[in-house]
Amino acid sequence: MQRLYRILFHLRSVLAIVAALAVGSLLIIAAGSNPIEAYKTLFHGAFFDYWGFAATLVKMSPLLLAGLAVVLPLRAGLFNIGAEGQIYIGALFATIAALYLPVLPGPVHILICTLAGALGGALWALIPALLKAYQGINEIIVTLLLNFVALHFVSFMVSGPMIEPGAPYPYSPEIPDSLFLPHILPCSDAHFGVLVGIVIAIGMYIVFRRGVSGFTLATVGRNPEAARYAGISVKRHIIVSFMIAGACAGLAGTFEVLGHRYRLFHAFSQGYGYDGIVVAFLAGLNPFLAILSSMFIGGLRSGANMMQRAMGIETTVVEAIQGLVILFVAMSLAFRYRATAIGQAITRRKELEQALDEQTRDKKT
Repeated sequence: MQRLYRILFHLRSVLAIVAALAVGSLLIIAAGSNPIEAYKTLFHGAFFDYWGFAATLVKMSPLLLAGLAVVLPLRAGLFNIGAEGQIYIGALFATIAALYLPVLPGPVHILICTLAGALGGALWALIPALLKAYQGINEIIVTLLLNFVALHFVSFMVSGPMIEPGAPYPYSPEIPDSLFLPHILPCSDAHFGVLVGIVIAIGMYIVFRRGVSGFTLATVGRNPEAARYAGISVKRHIIVSFMIAGACAGLAGTFEVLGHRYRLFHAFSQGYGYDGIVVAFLAGLNPFLAILSSMFIGGLRSGANMMQRAMGIETTVVEAIQGLVILFVAMSLAFRYRATAIGQAITRRKELEQALDEQTRDKKT
């Protein structure tokens, strides 16, 4: 039985997706459409159509980096709900570097903008990190509230100091053509940023699996007191993990500006920071699997538009499916913990029965 529990636990993400699609099919039926045809249209458009796959990669880039921004702190036992705000601040820093720095050679300027965006996200994440490390303030509340601060601050900047003259909507001037990220699929919007995210995910996976820092980070996450006893600086790990996570989220905003939108817009993020939480849990906090989970969520988003155009099904159905995925993943985790508790109770009961039998034999002798 315990072996079956372990197998089901390792397949929890696949089972969660299947269950979410099954429940989602009921919503599609309620909308008066055939779920098989709807899902066929969705997944074909997202992964097997050239333009649809390009759109999937465009959405995958910020989703993957936002997911990594959630995965890393969770390894240290911390919850970064602030990837959305870090995306905005990263995009702001990158746009400032793109518009107001002196003219530089294209590749050099792109690198500087990228580093500026990563720095912006890291500095924004430093705020909850310091409050958590030195004051013990709950990082969930701080990061969540900072999202709104970042959103409104960027809105203020593009509505006033950085607004394009004569713009009908709050947005900045367009960045120079020399700063546009290269496209990885010809004649499409799929840009180089998705490859950077994949490289970061693979590097993070290697560090977690084989690096000393990955081991110490996991130790801090599992038992901070034991980590302190072993001489590991818990405060330093909190700060470093949050800053690296913020840098990842900042890169997500940076690549949205340099690779996709080419200017900073008011409320440009489509909730990528919050969807990063879905990506992280669907991947089981595994950076490598985050590549696949971000592609899946990105595919749902891009395929939803094609499904709506082809069959008239609202994209809110896909948003519901996305919510159901994380719900079923959470249920699988609870099932695992319950199964583990039952297994431990059974083992303990057998030990007690064995001890009682030994005592009975001793009395008879």
